[in-house]
Amino acid sequence: MKKNDSIDAAPKGKLTILKDFLPPPSQLVRKQNTVRVTSEFTKSSIDFLKEEAKKAKVPYQRMLRSLVDLYVAQQAGR
Repeated sequence: MKKNDSIDAAPKGKLTILKDFLPPPSQLVRKQNTVRVTSEFTKSSIDFLKEEAKKAKVPYQRMLRSLVDLYVAQQAGR
């Protein structure tokens, strides 16, 4: 804010206090039980995932993990 902002620009009228509805930070991102593995993929597959991850603004490794998780969930539901 600029120092010369006046109080006249502040909201006026009756204020409503909202209930705190957000979870604590520890519950915003759930830690999942993971295992580190080394795998080889085709360059074209990784290039595709990197491009799609860039569009979604997420790490490509997370996208790959989600892809494998979804595949396993579908196959396990047989």
